[in-house]
Amino acid sequence: MADDVDIFDCQQCGYCCHGETTVSLDARDVDRMCTHLGMDFAAVREKYLRVTGKVIQMKIRDGHCIFYDNGCTIHPGKPWRCSQWPIHPSMLADEANFSAISSSCPGIKKELGYKRFREMLQQVVAKQKF
Repeated sequence: MADDVDIFDCQQCGYCCHGETTVSLDARDVDRMCTHLGMDFAAVREKYLRVTGKVIQMKIRDGHCIFYDNGCTIHPGKPWRCSQWPIHPSMLADEANFSAISSSCPGIKKELGYKRFREMLQQVVAKQKF
């Protein structure tokens, strides 16, 4: 049975950390960040988070997630959505999704080819909750 490391090896290039927004965080993400940073929620919120109503996201700095600095500075404590990217089930449905994601992500093991990548991704997705 394939694991995500069989089809992807994060290079911490920052491409997926780039943009005007970041992923939304759930309570477990926030707890994991606070624990990893050794800070309470109020301090983490003040320094690193953007809260709009009930939506909590990481702040953006210089066009990247605030935690990006030549790699993810909170890699062990990062949000679950960041941990799953780019291993996304949309690549099962359409080879164009595989092409688009793999063209921007140097960690995708493109040498497998779409057919083999898809077979292995199906095994990974079966083990994970998306």
